[in-house]
Amino acid sequence: MSSSKPGKVSKRAGRSAARLAAVQALYQMDVAQTDLEDVIEEFVHHRFGREVEGELYHEAEEAHFDDVVRGVVREQKVIDVRINDALADGWVLARLDSTLRATLRAGCYELQRSKDIPGKVVITEYLDIAKAFFENDEPKVVNAVLDRVARAIRPQEFGQASA
Repeated sequence: MSSSKPGKVSKRAGRSAARLAAVQALYQMDVAQTDLEDVIEEFVHHRFGREVEGELYHEAEEAHFDDVVRGVVREQKVIDVRINDALADGWVLARLDSTLRATLRAGCYELQRSKDIPGKVVITEYLDIAKAFFENDEPKVVNAVLDRVARAIRPQEFGQASA
């Protein structure tokens, strides 16, 4: 659904763009060891709504982007344990591709903290992000891991009794 005001994006599109940017920012922090404040400033002031190196960055809901990136950093130890518990036997988060790690961490954070957003919506959004970056089994991993995390965190939402 598009906004009636020119230059504005719908809340859903803004959140989707924020999620994608959050995954990119977390990846950048992981790989390039970029500082949290620096990466947030770079995205908010120099990427959102601009073309950078031939790639268009859509307008993003800045508050959601900020919440996800800061939240993942703040709660990373708990998030990583949840993800490791949800991975298939023999797999650990540290062995995964950096983009896949960033996607799983952001999705897990939202499942933990964004209770106003249905779990299935969160999973679908991060599955779409995974499909944008990967062509092999990685989207299936994102779907399976976030589904397991969601069922553990939000059992009532998925038709299960509380643990």
